[in-house]
Amino acid sequence: MGRPKNEGVLRIQRVGRGRIEGAVGVTTGTTPKLVEGGCHCGAVRYRVTVRKLEGVRCNCSACSKKGYLHLIVNKEDFELLRGSEALTTYTFGTHVAKHHFCSRCGIHSFYRPRSHPDRIDVNIRCLDGLTPSEFRFYDFDGRNWEESVEALRKSQLSDD
Repeated sequence: MGRPKNEGVLRIQRVGRGRIEGAVGVTTGTTPKLVEGGCHCGAVRYRVTVRKLEGVRCNCSACSKKGYLHLIVNKEDFELLRGSEALTTYTFGTHVAKHHFCSRCGIHSFYRPRSHPDRIDVNIRCLDGLTPSEFRFYDFDGRNWEESVEALRKSQLSDD
């Protein structure tokens, strides 16, 4: 028996220059959850503590082409279990962001984001046992990255 269609659905609309808009998703408890994830072939595996079921959808060219859904976590909440030797890193623009991907299967399962260089950004689609439908998402206007990033840094997604 599933939950009623609209139970737990949260819709948030933020307007203005903040450009984090239209959060839609399912809200659940805030109890931290230890989850594993990784690439498609299994060469890269990690464990992450998920403290909030809140993520970011970015419309920049890189995220759109990869289908990346962002979960930004503290470094201490991320542990690479295996696969450092299988990782290849792609950079562009300012070269601050380190986009790691598996050199065997090509999956981008985590990276160091430019917006939060002291944290790790995990691809929600690469987490085992969690689906994107369990997350509340904020839309980030990555096509206007410089104008939008401060709102992301100041959002509740950045809270410890």
